[in-house]
Amino acid sequence: MNIQKTAPTPKLVTMIPADPQMTERDLRKKHLRVAPYCRVSTDKEEQLSSYEAQIEYYTEKIDANPDWTMVRLYADEGITGTSAKKRKDFLQMIRDCERGKIDLVITKSVSRFCRNTLDDLNYVRRLKRHGVGVYFEKENVNTLFMDNEMILTFMMSQAQAESESLSGNVRWGHRKNFKDGKVYYHCKTFLGYRWGADGQPEIDPEQAAIVRRIFSRFLLGHSVRQITTDLMADGIKTATGKTVWHDSVVQKMLCNEKYIGDALLQKTYIADLFTREKRVNNGELPKYYVHDCHPAIIDRETFQKVQEELARRSSLKKTSSKAKTQLGKYCGKYVLSELLVCGECGSPYRRVIWTQKGVKRVVWRCQNRLMAGRSVSSLPLWMRATSTTPSSPP
Repeated sequence: MNIQKTAPTPKLVTMIPADPQMTERDLRKKHLRVAPYCRVSTDKEEQLSSYEAQIEYYTEKIDANPDWTMVRLYADEGITGTSAKKRKDFLQMIRDCERGKIDLVITKSVSRFCRNTLDDLNYVRRLKRHGVGVYFEKENVNTLFMDNEMILTFMMSQAQAESESLSGNVRWGHRKNFKDGKVYYHCKTFLGYRWGADGQPEIDPEQAAIVRRIFSRFLLGHSVRQITTDLMADGIKTATGKTVWHDSVVQKMLCNEKYIGDALLQKTYIADLFTREKRVNNGELPKYYVHDCHPAIIDRETFQKVQEELARRSSLKKTSSKAKTQLGKYCGKYVLSELLVCGECGSPYRRVIWTQKGVKRVVWRCQNRLMAGRSVSSLPLWMRATSTTPSSPP
């Protein structure tokens, strides 16, 4: 049985014309609030002149266009383009665009705007959602009116590849200098040294006295916390002029080979170009040890004793049953700390408060006895800190 299919009846469709004003894409016919963005890669003198030239150029360019009004000029000086985290003016510009203060951003080229393809596309799309375009003069591209991002992505990829190539060349240069024994000094943030007349580091007598004090007190039995507390109590400032000392600063000073005139190069390295993540070099890259490359503040014998004491303190066994690990914490608070050892079991003595018949006394007792109680087969010797007349413990 054959069924005849009838053609569908055409539907009546009425076209509503587009509004010419809504489809107008010529920015020159619209008064725009414009914000130029400038960036230079380094803070060297020749780059600073380029930075100033860009500011002057965009100021004149916007003033010459009657349909443009400058919101303000955003400029980052000596900041990398691979990450936007440290570009304060760039991030402020993005926020102002999203708040509706800017209609158009103009910049010299894609590489001046950003050298990270992923970040670049993200910011361009964010601005586009708010109706803000980015005009790249060198490429003659306005992102607001691009139907296809492929061309822009290709341009951004080129800028990123250029940055990666430049970074690779810089890394190669640094490692070549390391191999040749060239040491990079930062005397402004390195306590004990200052720049000499010949451009080389020299000993700062006043700061060197602080360094020697830290090393000597550590060997006298002071803890790192005690040293930092004493430094702040005496009003001694850090290398950067701060009045607050942190334990980590003193800890690093005690194991810094630069104080004996040597230098270990490539202790850390940048793991990723874009995140700028710094990692400790645990063997991933070669290290270079340079001997006698600058004047020494600490003699080698003292430095070696400090390293041995650091190792000894870090390997101490726990002194409390409540400790979460087997390693203990060094304490130099009392004169007899770390000096008294049980003659029966070899455990260190601990300072405790002993109450007998309502009278509190400070005594030193075997840690093993304190933790195990009377189950210990032999009772250890003990010393009372407040009296020379011994009495038997309960």
